[in-house]
This record gives sequence, structure tokens and C-alpha cells, in this order.
Amino acid sequence: MFNKESSKQLIFFNFLNQENSKIKSSLFNQNKKVAILFRNSIPEIPSTTYGTFAIYKYPAKFIPQVVAFILKNYAKPGMKIFDPFAGYGTVGIVSRVYGYNYELWDLNPILEVIHNTAIMKNFKINLFKLIKEIKTSEKIFIPKWSNLNYWFPEEFISVLSKAWGYAHSLPEDVKYFLLIPLINVTKYFSYSDEKVHKLYRSKYSKEKIENLLKSDWEKEFYNMLEKEIVKLLKKVWEYNRLNPKDVDYEIKIGIDALETDLKDEVNILITSPPYLQAQEYIRSTKLELFWLGYNENFIKELSKKEIPYRDVKEIKIYSEKYYEFREKIEEKHLKILYDRYFFSILKIFQELGEKVTDYMCIFVGPAKIRTIPIPIDEIIIQHLTNFGWEHEITFVDKIVSRVMFESKINPASKKKDSRIKTEHLIILKRKI
Repeated sequence: MFNKESSKQLIFFNFLNQENSKIKSSLFNQNKKVAILFRNSIPEIPSTTYGTFAIYKYPAKFIPQVVAFILKNYAKPGMKIFDPFAGYGTVGIVSRVYGYNYELWDLNPILEVIHNTAIMKNFKINLFKLIKEIKTSEKIFIPKWSNLNYWFPEEFISVLSKAWGYAHSLPEDVKYFLLIPLINVTKYFSYSDEKVHKLYRSKYSKEKIENLLKSDWEKEFYNMLEKEIVKLLKKVWEYNRLNPKDVDYEIKIGIDALETDLKDEVNILITSPPYLQAQEYIRSTKLELFWLGYNENFIKELSKKEIPYRDVKEIKIYSEKYYEFREKIEEKHLKILYDRYFFSILKIFQELGEKVTDYMCIFVGPAKIRTIPIPIDEIIIQHLTNFGWEHEITFVDKIVSRVMFESKINPASKKKDSRIKTEHLIILKRKI
């Protein structure tokens, strides 16, 4: 229903069962904002966790319906899709369903593991034989991690190192059925609180390990590994019911988007950049990365490149909103963080956008610095419209659930939690 009382209010529109032309015709309103619940917009994807869209707890990831909505309404056959902040890899995993070639980049190497697991064909496995092979394997893998004994009881190391030794000995095209299940079980058998997506020793996780040590924990380890593999089998089967296509794709990991150029043109950029006060994703997945075989120096180097915590060259920003809200930030370190964030993401979109021929679709949350709401979407729009882009529409999606731990009190500020409740999908069209 159109609300004519105030141009500042959102226009509510039901996208279900509407023709594409009707959707497009609804976009010509004064503020170019439309409220939508993406999770209800794609009937063929019945839930946000369907298929392999949630086989690993990754923070702040796309729900698949957002990507599907973009592809169904803006993409045409033969187009190539690109995500420079791919994270979980949802853009690629969904692109296969609709038959689009794609290219994914991310700083975090875990992208490759999640993606290659998520796109697997259906597979059969003899679980009894597998567990026996792991138990009797002579292959041993111990991470090159100076803090290993801080995060794992010494008693668990022998079983974990044997399971990971077996996993690392498997051929490249076979090992993915085991990696995500093993990651999930390894996290549970660590002092890290697996309910929180960061490397964090909590009261709960200490009690968890104490209770495991008093039990037949080795039996529980293998039972849990079996269950995780069975769960993955089901999720892979669900994904293959969506009839994903064999398309051309490229995955690039360890990529610093600030220092990397797109070689070839792409048609649509679909991405969600890091949040303004994002947690450190590399640190959050450090435990997983060590067991996957990455060393301490490599992981430290990746951490130094994370946005918005890295140094970055200043750029000229073409946005009144940027300067307006910058003046409201009093604390120097927060002003530096604010500047680094926008210098980084706007430079990336400005430069990568030169190789994007049709649309840039950017999914962001209106985050706060202390109590100040920052209109990230409007700042991005104002800047990029100076570089050959036209703002077509912004979809406002209500966040129904979160991957990360939620509390009423923000642990950083010790104040009532006022973290992001909506996310905005900006649609920018290349000016002709």
C-alpha cells in the first residue's frame, strides 16, 4: 500500500506473485525506498537455512533470498555475477541455482571450504567404514599454533590430530564432505564458546569441557562427527533439489579488495561489505584456519588487512551525509574508524565499479557509532552517483534472526543494545 502522507515514510509493497514489470513500475516514488521481507519473497527457497545456505555459522552473511531476488529481477541470461566481499559465498551458491557464472573474492580463506562443500553433488558414504579408517589412521596433523594448548585440553589433541591428519590426506575433490563436519565438532571440543561467533572462552565453554572430560568424550567425538556428516548429506541433497547448474566460476581467497583489480568486466556486483564496527572476521575464524593448515604468520598478515581496522589512504568523498555525520562523532578513535571505513569501501566500489556494466547491488546495515545512527546506504549512494551510477531503489529488509549471539546489553558499550534491526539493499544502475 502506498503511504502518501509523508515522503519520508517507506512504501510497503507485496512482491510475492507480482510480475517483474509491476515491481519495476512501483519504484518511481519520491524517496526510492521500499520495505520488504526478503525471506518471504522467493517461494522456491523455503527457508533461510534450506540446503547448504547455513552449513557453517558465519557472521553477518546474506540470506539466500536476497541474492535470488536480485537475480530474478535484475539479471539476464549470460550475465556474470561478482562479489568482492564473498564471506560465506552465498552469492555464488545461489547464482548456480539460476545458472549464472560468478566470481567470488574474500580475504578469509574459509570461503573456499564453505563454497566447495556447499556446491557438492549428492554423495554416499559408509559411515562405519569412515570412522574406522579415521580411528586407525596413522596420519597426524597438529596445527602450527602457539596457543593450541590454551584452546584445547591436552587429552583431546591426539584424537583431533588423527581426525585432521586423515582429512588432510584425502584427495582435493573428496575431502569436502568431511571438513565442515570436522570443523563444527572441533569447535565444540575446544574451550571456545561455539554459541558465539568469535574466539571466546566463556563460563559455559569451560563447564562444557569439564563435563566432556568426565564422560566418554572420545565416543562422543565420533558420534557427533557422524551426526554432522549425516546432517551435511541432507543439506547437500536439499541444495541439489534446487537443480543447480554447472556454471563457470572463480574463487579467490586471501584477497585484499583494496589492492586488487578486476581483470574482466562483470555484469552485476552483489555484495555486503563489512559492517562499520565489524568484528574481526579473521580472528573469529582463527581456530578453524589453524586446523585447515594455515600458519600463524599468514593469519596475522590477513588480520592486518581487515576493514575498518587497517590504515588506508584518504580519498575525496562526494557525500554531504558523510561530513554531516562525521561532525557528530566526538571521540578521536571512532572518527578514525569512521574515516577508514568509508575511505576503504567507497574506494573499492568506485574502482571495481569501473568494470561493472549493469548493476551494483550493495547490502548494508544502518549501524551506530555510540548512539549516532550512520546512514551508510545514503553515503554510498551520494558518492557513487558521482561515478557513473544512478540510484534506482533501496529495499529495506527487517532482520528477523541473527547468526551471532544476541543480548539486551551491548557488550562493547555496556548500554542497552541498539544494534542493527534493518538492512538496506541499494540498487545502483549504470548510467547510459
